[in-house]
Amino acid sequence: MTALPGTRRLLMTWGLLMALTVLSMVSARLDQSNWQALPLWSAALVLMATGFKAHRVLMVYLNLRAATAAWKGVFIALTLLTLTLIAAGYLVGRFHLVG
Repeated sequence: MTALPGTRRLLMTWGLLMALTVLSMVSARLDQSNWQALPLWSAALVLMATGFKAHRVLMVYLNLRAATAAWKGVFIALTLLTLTLIAAGYLVGRFHLVG
């Protein structure tokens, strides 16, 4: 295995990231007739796509696949924590759990 990702891997990852961005945009615009929070399934789809995209950026562009397990674990844990906080904020706002 080479130390740096090859051009093919970088381009394939970039294409996948763009496709997931389009998927997230379409998902967010499906229920645009009213200005309410996204449906639960749509928000979950956007968060899953975001999590996968963050993982690909970490592993390919930041080349964490060549790092030790500790570094990978820390970055993945921080990514999951961030996504969990975003999901919690969405759920609080969606179901008016505060106030």
